[in-house]
Amino acid sequence: MDVYLVDGTYELFRHYFALPYSRDEGGNETGAVRGVLTSIVGMLEEGATHLGVATDHVIESFRNDLYKGYKTGAGVDPLLISQFGPLERALMSLGVKVWPMVEYEADDALAAAAERAGRDPRVERVLICTPDKDLAQSVRGTRVVQLDRRKGEIRDEAAIRARFGVGPESIPDYLALVGDSADGFPGLPGWGARSAGVVLSRYPHLKDIPKDASDWDVRVRGSVKLAETLRERWADANLFRRLATLRTNIGVFESVDELEWKGPGTEFGQLCTNMRAPKLRDRVRAMVQHRTVTG
Repeated sequence: MDVYLVDGTYELFRHYFALPYSRDEGGNETGAVRGVLTSIVGMLEEGATHLGVATDHVIESFRNDLYKGYKTGAGVDPLLISQFGPLERALMSLGVKVWPMVEYEADDALAAAAERAGRDPRVERVLICTPDKDLAQSVRGTRVVQLDRRKGEIRDEAAIRARFGVGPESIPDYLALVGDSADGFPGLPGWGARSAGVVLSRYPHLKDIPKDASDWDVRVRGSVKLAETLRERWADANLFRRLATLRTNIGVFESVDELEWKGPGTEFGQLCTNMRAPKLRDRVRAMVQHRTVTG
């Protein structure tokens, strides 16, 4: 079986900015929710059988306690924020496994789910459906991969190395050096994608990098200054690495069997009616009938 792990936060943002506004019968904005639901139903129609979706139930997480500059919900359109809860409820009514994150982030849930699913010998491939750089650290060979659904690109370990110059195990170190503007931490001055990629390709983790550039056996322009910056900003580098490291020791599921889609709940039809989405309801009904007939 293939297991699909979907970044619900990314999908909600993507559909919010791509689709026109749409109100439900109560006057609440649900355009992005409808967009994500339609996308997930499309995955099921295309043959996905095991599926989980992670969301940031709240934008903030434990990382905000570690670094005051870390991303928050400030500046995010309230109409977008208001759709997280409805999305989670809608997905649950569809019969999809949902992980609404509060202390941790959606990316942590995806990483934890990918690791657990990857240990199951019945699983042929785990597809982490997000383009986020963070999740590159969860890729394993050709079995646990990233899927950018918008571009239709699958990124296995070779693709990660081609893109960043380092393997998945070095992605937290790479982000610590170059920063991650999406998550709100800057990296170290002078360190760019090329210098970080070259150095980490030889020394996979920050702790492995010699403190003196004269001990490096790779050629990097400005290596003396880079080494000096790393020494002076060592605490920052390790903090940023900690921020970039996804937590996999959180409970997501006991068995991949929990991710099998077995059809919607009884409330899904009414939810579609409230959202003025009868076609979506009919598509799901047709899919259930087809799976019942075909066994």
